[in-house]
Amino acid sequence: MTRWTRQVLAAILVNSVYAMKNYPVVLINTVLAPLSFLLVVNFVSRGGLLVQAIEGALIMSMFSSGMGLQSDLSHLKNDFKLQDMIVASPTTAGAYVVGMALSEVTYSLPALATLAVLVGVFVRPTAIQALELVGVMLLMFSTSITIGFTLSTFTSDVIQSFAFSSIISTVFSTLPPVYYPITYIPLPFRYLAYLSPTTYAAEISQSATGQLQLPLIQVALAWVVLVAVTLTLGVVALKKARWREV
Repeated sequence: MTRWTRQVLAAILVNSVYAMKNYPVVLINTVLAPLSFLLVVNFVSRGGLLVQAIEGALIMSMFSSGMGLQSDLSHLKNDFKLQDMIVASPTTAGAYVVGMALSEVTYSLPALATLAVLVGVFVRPTAIQALELVGVMLLMFSTSITIGFTLSTFTSDVIQSFAFSSIISTVFSTLPPVYYPITYIPLPFRYLAYLSPTTYAAEISQSATGQLQLPLIQVALAWVVLVAVTLTLGVVALKKARWREV
């Protein structure tokens, strides 16, 4: 096992496995948050938007997982001064962030497992559709990870981080048409939804499973925008994040 691998595993153990083992109540929030919106949308639509709601819950779960990185990194940086120790150690920023990012996914495993079962039962995707859904989820997670990491290097208190995380998660995963088709939004306001990358993720997911009929060019454009946003935020994180205090 390489040193880089050990560093990644250490981050997962410290940030998620320890908390999950000793404080299992923390898992309740990760399960309830995406499922609560799913249930509300399903009840209001009388089952008509169940598939869209399940896919939306997946998007929200992955996006929220990435944003959770901000609060955890801020807590470790400001309260335990862990980032200062990491900077002074042989551990690289890449190993630290990858390990912490994977720890957020570990936190979300109960929710993801529940949603995966719902996808298998109600969506029943083909192999290609499943790959498209997985691709969208990975892009959403990557996007939120870069946002969370960048903001964590600027925040000076974990309370401030919680506020940023809650605001961004709400703006990106609940206000846009993630749990329902974008066609439900009146046309004059529909263009505002395209300011959020989660809108493109939802369009791709809903189109892949046949819940939203879109021209092939529009689906391709959604992929291009989603990849471009992810790469752009990644460059911003590399250029602007304050890994070392000045």
